[in-house]
Amino acid sequence: MLDEALQKELIKTGRAFTRGYTDDDPYMNDFESDQELRKPQPPLVKPPMAEKKIELTRDFSKLELKQDLIGLIRDRRSARVYTGEKMTMEQLSFLLWATQGIKDIRGKAYATLRTVPCGGARHEFETYLLINKVDGLEPGAYHYLPMEHALEFLHPVNDMNDAITRSLVGQKWAEKANAVFFWTMVPYRAEWRYGIYAHRVAMIDIGHVGQNLYLACTGAGLGTCAIGAFSHEFCNELFGLDGEEEYVVYTAPVGTVRESDRSAEQAFYSFVEEEGL
Repeated sequence: MLDEALQKELIKTGRAFTRGYTDDDPYMNDFESDQELRKPQPPLVKPPMAEKKIELTRDFSKLELKQDLIGLIRDRRSARVYTGEKMTMEQLSFLLWATQGIKDIRGKAYATLRTVPCGGARHEFETYLLINKVDGLEPGAYHYLPMEHALEFLHPVNDMNDAITRSLVGQKWAEKANAVFFWTMVPYRAEWRYGIYAHRVAMIDIGHVGQNLYLACTGAGLGTCAIGAFSHEFCNELFGLDGEEEYVVYTAPVGTVRESDRSAEQAFYSFVEEEGL
């Protein structure tokens, strides 16, 4: 168990990370970003990692999507129970576009405008997936190419259930997911502009991505549950990440759901009544 004084010091450090600029910031006046120093801008997206590429549709007219904004916000919820039925490629394409889709580019390659907001339009995230049950896709590990709106197949996964459970540090309920989203951060994309101040805002930005996934799933009749607990080392191994210049910061299983399973979801919180909370 951590020493109480050390725990308090770590909490203090964590709180300082979440605060904005302060009047007594010793670095603010002397700080110069790499952008201000006119160093080369990092690439807007990661280059392709594999040869096999699957084009995705941007035509979502065939999807039966809920259009009522009030209803989407009201009905958004976390879903940990999935039916195991297959998702369609169109549904997956919609979720990828909704969370990291590119709408426009500013300049020749200065910034991308996407379906989610991001500080300085740095969009310092990449999307990886473990795909299990999606029509037309081989189970395995994938990487999303937002410029092309395409998926690339990285490699097969021999034991998908084990990979999902290990990547999410033992959360076996996620094994029935059709796909698990893993968002990585490429920190220098944000550091190039914001330097030592890049990381707090990046954590805010990844929340925008997660919320868009929730709303897109709600609109498409799917379920998701965002997760902040995952294995840094295993995810690095799974997707070929170095863990320093790129690493996972957020995950979310997605699956097909049915209304009758709401009672099973409620059972997740049975401890509230059992413990009189």
